[in-house]
Amino acid sequence: MPEARETQLEIDLGALAHNYKFIRSKISPEVKFMSVIKAYAYGNDSVEIARKLEELGTDYFAVAYTDEGIRLRKAGISKPILILHPQPVNYPEIIEHCLEPNLYSARTLQLFTDLAEKMNQENYPVHIKFNTGMNRLGFTEKNFEEIPKKLKTTGAVKVASAFSHLAASEDWQERDFTLHQIHRFQKLAENLLDHLDYRPIFHICNTSAIFNYPEAGFDMVRSGLGLYGFSNDANLDKNLKPVGTLKTVISQIQDLEEGDTVGYSRAFKAEKATRTATLPIGHADGINRIYGHEKAGVFVNGEYAPIVGNVCMDIIMIDVTNINCKEGDEVIIFGGPQHVTQLAGAGGTISYELITGISQRVKRVIIQ
Repeated sequence: MPEARETQLEIDLGALAHNYKFIRSKISPEVKFMSVIKAYAYGNDSVEIARKLEELGTDYFAVAYTDEGIRLRKAGISKPILILHPQPVNYPEIIEHCLEPNLYSARTLQLFTDLAEKMNQENYPVHIKFNTGMNRLGFTEKNFEEIPKKLKTTGAVKVASAFSHLAASEDWQERDFTLHQIHRFQKLAENLLDHLDYRPIFHICNTSAIFNYPEAGFDMVRSGLGLYGFSNDANLDKNLKPVGTLKTVISQIQDLEEGDTVGYSRAFKAEKATRTATLPIGHADGINRIYGHEKAGVFVNGEYAPIVGNVCMDIIMIDVTNINCKEGDEVIIFGGPQHVTQLAGAGGTISYELITGISQRVKRVIIQ
C-alpha cells in the first residue's frame, strides 16, 4: 500500500472480496446473499464497496435510509436495494428510484400501499419485518393479521421478502433466546405463506448467525460487519481481513522539558524530557476524546505511541520519546499492527462505532 502523506482511510477491495467469498462459503449455494452497506458501507465508501460486491455476485443490498439507496442508484448500482428504515415522507423517492422499502407496521404498510396505488404500481416489491424479540421495529403475532388483510385488497405491492433480526446471535449464553427468535420467525413465515399464492424470500441471519446458526439460513442471509473484516468472535476474525486502514502523518515534533504541558487544559504534563508528535486527526474525524490521556495509542514505524493530553477537534498528540521518527512519517491509527477491535476496546466501545464514526472529511483511498 502507498505511504500516506495526509490523513486517509485506505479501503482494500481485495480484502472485501476475500471476506465475501469466505462468508459465502459458509452458506448453501442456493441461499442468497444480502450485503449490508449502510452508513457509507460501515464508514468506508458505499459506492466503491457496492460496485465490487455487485461484481462479486451479491444478490441484494441493504441500506438504512432512502438517501443512501438513491446515492447507489445514481452511481449505477442495479441490484435490488432494501431500505431498512424508510420514512413515509421518502416513499415517492423510493418508487422513483426503484428502491424497496421495509414495511414494519400497519401504518407503513397502509401508507406505502396507498401511494403505490396512486402511482399506478403493480406488484411493487416490499419487505415485511417481523419483530421476534429485538423490539425495535416489526409486526408481531398480535398484529400479524394486518398484513394479509391489507395485501388481499391490493395488487399494487408484492412481498419480496419477510425477515427479522436476531438480538444476540453472537452470544452463546443467549442461545435459548436466539433459538426462540428463530422459532417465532419460522411460525410467522409459515403463517404468511398460508395467505399468499407465492413464496417470498425469508431471512433472519446476520453475520454472527451465519456462522453460529447455519440451520437458520432460510432463503437468504445478511452480512454487514463481516464483509468489512470483523465478527464478534476473535477466532472468526482470524479468517477475515479488515478492509479499512486509517493512516495519518506526523506534522511536527516537539521536544518538551520537565514541567512543560501539552494541549487544551494543559492536560498532559511532562514529568521528564519528552518528545511528542502532532498528528492532523482529531475528534471531528472520529477519534473521540475518550482515546486521550494514554487510554489508547497509534503506531509509528511499527512502534506503539500513546495519545497524550486531550484529543482536539483536528489534532492529537502522541508520545514518541523512544521512537525513531521524523516529521512527515506515516502513522497507523488502525489496521496493520493495530486491529480495530483493539483500539475500540481501549476506548470502551465496539468496532461498529469506531469505523462508522470516521468522518467523511477523511480522504478515502481505494486499493484495488
